[in-house]
Amino acid sequence: MPMNKIERDLNQALAELYNQFTLNENHILIIGCSTSEVIGEQIGTAGNETAAAEIFQVLADYRERYGFHLAFQGCEHINRSVVVERSTFDRFNLNEVTVVPVREAGGAMAALAYRSFKDPIVVEQIQAHAGIDIGGTLIGMHLRPVAVPYKGSVTKIGEANLIMAITRPKLIGGERAQYKL
Repeated sequence: MPMNKIERDLNQALAELYNQFTLNENHILIIGCSTSEVIGEQIGTAGNETAAAEIFQVLADYRERYGFHLAFQGCEHINRSVVVERSTFDRFNLNEVTVVPVREAGGAMAALAYRSFKDPIVVEQIQAHAGIDIGGTLIGMHLRPVAVPYKGSVTKIGEANLIMAITRPKLIGGERAQYKL
């Protein structure tokens, strides 16, 4: 069965992001996704589980291939808390909160991640190493300092705008500081 346009575009975006920032088992990729926006509706109005499932599968395949950790941001109705696997929670020493994301409070993407993960847990915040924002969900609060926008050739997933980010360590020092040898 051929991949649809959402899957093709997300695969292309992930390949470009991965070429810019090599994710591995030591990294977290935060995903913010408005499935409403993906299907051409206003954010928060038409959560779509079919779109969420297509997006989740592409991301899960990449996670399986490269070993990085996935995190899915919920909507403002659950204070933008984040769904992760318990192994991510343990590895990165995160703080648990009590909530179960559902389509109406958390969003279709976070709800699907919660149901799809082997051992899901919801955390209050995270400091991810890279991020993908599909539809303007404002993932910046869950990125490590310093976030650097990354623009690939794919600018939309479905009808939703796509913004990606990588992070880098802070540059410190004064005028005599050197950053490369």
